[in-house]
Amino acid sequence: MSEGLSGTEAGREISEHAKHSSAHHAADRRDWIVSIAEAVLLSLVTLAAAWSGYAAAKWNGESSDWLTAAVEARTDASRADLDAREDRNFDLSTFETWFDAYVAGDEHAMALAARRFRPEFAVAFNAWRATRPDTNLTAPRGPTYMPQYRQPRLAEAKALDEKADDAYAAGTADDVTADKYVRTTLFLASVLFLVGISAHFPVRGARYGLITLGAVVLVAALVQLAQLPRPHT
Repeated sequence: MSEGLSGTEAGREISEHAKHSSAHHAADRRDWIVSIAEAVLLSLVTLAAAWSGYAAAKWNGESSDWLTAAVEARTDASRADLDAREDRNFDLSTFETWFDAYVAGDEHAMALAARRFRPEFAVAFNAWRATRPDTNLTAPRGPTYMPQYRQPRLAEAKALDEKADDAYAAGTADDVTADKYVRTTLFLASVLFLVGISAHFPVRGARYGLITLGAVVLVAALVQLAQLPRPHT
């Protein structure tokens, strides 16, 4: 019996080594592809997270501006409404003084009271007097019931209230949009987590599964980002 390896044994060893080398090369190639996939996912997540964070900050800023404008408009509306109430109270007071003088038949006191009328009230008062309320039973009850009686500050208060409502609605809507961007950022953070822990799994199947799940979550997050309104420049 000859010593050493026979030709058959040598051929078998060479064949086994070739299979092992081929399998090792294939495994290295798969690991390389997985590493590339992880790098691509991480790059996309980084860019998407940066954009989402920027958009959330912009929408938060716009929401704050709108809500501040709503508070200012509401304050101005309250001030205008208070002025209108004071004007109406003054009109009622001067008219009551005039009416008392009218009932007493004091022409001088009537003229004195009429001179204290505000210009806006004087227009309504003259229109009311033209209806002959002393003899006309269908005449309005007083000058403040006349269509000519207008209070510019009351109209201003109403307009400011509407402005405040619109600003508040816009601010609330922008805040909701900012929250949606923040929620998307949380999804992107989960992708970072999945890709990060995948490298610690020695079982390739688990690693592939985590990367695939991360890719699915990333696609869902990107779709959501595409559907959200862009921040105003």
